[in-house]
Amino acid sequence: MEALNIGGVAIKPGEKKHVHIEMPPLYTDTNMAIPVYVQRGRRPGPTIFVSAAIHGDELNGIEIVGRLIRNRSIKNLRGTLIAVPMVNVYGVLNQSRYLPDRRDLNRSFPGSKKGSLAGRIAHTFLTEIVAKCDFGIDLHTGAIHRSNLPQVRANLDDKDTLNMCKAFGMPVMLNADIRDGSLRQAAADLGVRVVLYEAGQALRYDEFSIRAGVKGIINIMREIGMLNKSSSKKEHNIEPFIARQSGWVRAHESGFVHHIAQLGDHVSKGDALARIADPFGNELGKVLCPAEGIVIGKQNIPLAQEGEAMYHIAYFKKPDTVAEHVELLQDNLVLSEAPMVY
Repeated sequence: MEALNIGGVAIKPGEKKHVHIEMPPLYTDTNMAIPVYVQRGRRPGPTIFVSAAIHGDELNGIEIVGRLIRNRSIKNLRGTLIAVPMVNVYGVLNQSRYLPDRRDLNRSFPGSKKGSLAGRIAHTFLTEIVAKCDFGIDLHTGAIHRSNLPQVRANLDDKDTLNMCKAFGMPVMLNADIRDGSLRQAAADLGVRVVLYEAGQALRYDEFSIRAGVKGIINIMREIGMLNKSSSKKEHNIEPFIARQSGWVRAHESGFVHHIAQLGDHVSKGDALARIADPFGNELGKVLCPAEGIVIGKQNIPLAQEGEAMYHIAYFKKPDTVAEHVELLQDNLVLSEAPMVY
């Protein structure tokens, strides 16, 4: 195997290195760089990137990456792991989803060498990291004041990507369309298969989501041959449910919200998801579920403006056992807590 060059640094087989990819400085003349951890096995195998904080307020992924690179399971690695805890370093600094120019980095790919700040970062990340990989896992959370049930999103019509998603071990898999300008679209154009992990909310750590993320990444690395299959006692298998359609249920009134449905709940057509009241407590109406499914995302604050997205519902043919499988996932993570390295 030849040396891998990232950010002007050569990493040979069997080496571990921290690399800093230079970014445009702040106007205060403060230097900025994307931190990258590279671990190469002595034996050949695939190259995978794990990226977090493309949206700078999505912090769960930063902790997931930190725990991943300290996990004993990756000691005998085949191939190469490229772990990027913060892609949008500017957004993390400002605790903001966006870049200083208010652009969304995940709508700016493939970018260009001489474009906007967002375009330059997208271009650098794509050429320095993504183009050198076979697979990728991109870590996300819900937006500010919104939480996501742990879930994976990907092109499930591709067999290899589907197998990766199944290996991740989440109860819910969403067959998600590729959005223009997204990292996933740019990676697909390069032939790199990418899985998105969505869990938790912005600007918060969620322990359940973090543990599930670390375990899911290791599961994928086992699936693609980077790690040996687990020799530990088999856990209860979680049969994932695939949703090919999802949608947001919006508030029909402005007012104060009393949430009824919670993440992971199985809801039927006509079920009350929330009650909206005026400042005096008088009910203005209920937010009703349009079709049977599972709550995979919800607004957290008890305030709603008319037309605001409140509940994200994934639609299934047989959703009744998804909630049970979420509980099973929680049980499995508790059982596997001891082997984890924090």
